[in-house]
Formats: sequence, C-alpha cells, structure tokens
Amino acid sequence: MRLSGRRRKSVAFFITLGSCLVALAVALNVGWILLNWREVAMLVLGIIFFGAIIAGLVLNTTFLVREIRRNEQHDAFINAVTHELKTPIASIRLYLETLQTRDVDEKQRREFYSVMLADSDRLLHTVEQVLRAGQSGGGSTRFKRKSEPVLDLASVVRDSLELARTRHPQLSEGAFSYAEKFKHGERPLVRGDSEELRAVVSNLLDNAVKYSPDEVRVSVQVMTIDARRLAVRVRDQGIGIPQAQLKHIFRRFYRVPGRFMARFKGTGLGLFIVQSLVKKHGGRVYAESEGEGRGSTFTILLPRAEGG
Repeated sequence: MRLSGRRRKSVAFFITLGSCLVALAVALNVGWILLNWREVAMLVLGIIFFGAIIAGLVLNTTFLVREIRRNEQHDAFINAVTHELKTPIASIRLYLETLQTRDVDEKQRREFYSVMLADSDRLLHTVEQVLRAGQSGGGSTRFKRKSEPVLDLASVVRDSLELARTRHPQLSEGAFSYAEKFKHGERPLVRGDSEELRAVVSNLLDNAVKYSPDEVRVSVQVMTIDARRLAVRVRDQGIGIPQAQLKHIFRRFYRVPGRFMARFKGTGLGLFIVQSLVKKHGGRVYAESEGEGRGSTFTILLPRAEGG
C-alpha cells in the first residue's frame, strides 16, 4: 500500500510538472509574439518550435505516467502470483509434515490427500495461466483455419462445465445451468484447438464462481447468432463490473481498482488469456454488466465451420 501511494504521488507530480511546463511555454511564446509581432518569419518559426516543445512535453509526461502505472501493475502481478504459488505450497507442506510426524487414521489420511490434490490443482492452474499469458503476449498468430480440426463447440463447453464442477465440489448441483439454442438438426461446429477453447470457457466459469461470494448461480448457453457465427454466453449473479471498467478488464495484469474488489485475489491474467485465445480462433469476446452487485455476462463469438 505504501509503494502504491508513492507511485500515485509520482503520477500526480509528473502530471503537475508537465502542466506547469506547458503553461510556462505558452506564456513565453505569447509574450514573445506580442514583443516581436512585426517579424513575420521569426513569428512562424517561433510557432513551429512552440508546437514541437508542447508536443514533446505532452508525450514525455504521458510516457512517464504510463510507465509508472505499468510498473505498478507488474508489481501487483508479482505479488498476486507469489501469493497464488506460496499458499498451496505451504498447505501441501503442512499436510506432508503432519503425515510424516504423526499417526493419523485412514479417514483423515484420505482427507489430507484430497486437500493436497486440490492444492496441487490450484498450483498447476496458476502455472498454466502464467505460461499461457507468456505465449499470448508473444503475438500468437491466427489459426490456418482450414488445417485445424472441426470441433463440436457444445461438447467443449460441456467438458468445461464438468471440469468446473470437479474444481468446485463445494457448490450445489444447481450452481451451474446449461442450455443450447439451435435450429433442428443444426450442429455447433468450429475449427480450432480443443484444449485452448476449454481453457477459454474454464477461465470464464472460474471467474463466475470466484466473483459470486454469496450464492453461485452461473448459466451457460451455446447458441447460433447467424449463418456465420456461434456464441457461448456465461452469465453470473455476482458482484458485477463498473461500467467504466468494462473496456479495461481484458488487459494483461489489469485488476479492477477499489477496496470492494481488493478482497478477491488474482493475477490479472485470466481475461487477457481469454481474449488472446478467442482472437487467435478468429472470434471476439466482450463483457456486459449493469454495475456493481448486478452480475456480469461474458459472450464469446466464434466463426462457424462448414457443415455446422
């Protein structure tokens, strides 16, 4: 918090400094023009140089503020990843030490194994997120669609739902609902990588659970949009997203600011990975929300494969 406060002060300092320099430059230029208004050639040159100075000051201030904010996001990411890695490792170590130093009955031993497996899954999930973010940040090209296998999108989504139920065994059976909206005899076929598409849907489902602290109610739909596009829609009844943040949430390392959101830990990579992989498959993803406390809806649009 102290480091973040210092950075906010740095941002304010550079913005104030830039504004003061611009004001000083304007005052000097206006004064020079008033004193030398008869010398037209010098006046033109002065205006040109004045414009260059102002542009340089604005660009320099913008660059400094952007770099400070980027460093702040990077530090927040490092702290989040450290927490996400350290917590399950510490838990696994504690249970292993208990098993090593104490005699426990078979029932308790099985409980320990279940907890350690869950922590291992959490650890693996974090590592996969970081690796996928690194690959996505490298400028992944789109698929050569004709050479990619044809997939049943509904089957991919159902597999992701089963994985979500496995990852969150504490949820009730009605926590997830699923529906399909197609014409009779229609098949939701797309071309792409099944593992990557499952990662996309799984990230959205995990976020829906994570940001529904009171009661988890997540609805998933696979539907036809038109002759060329299919959609996957994930809707939750969680904490929602402020309208002003909807266009920022797909940035790498980005976390919605505010004390209300600070209690939810994360790396700021999930939605960035979602957008990167969807774009790679020739589609797009967008978010909708009526505001805080009113839930969120994420929609994935993908091009249909021939025969779908």
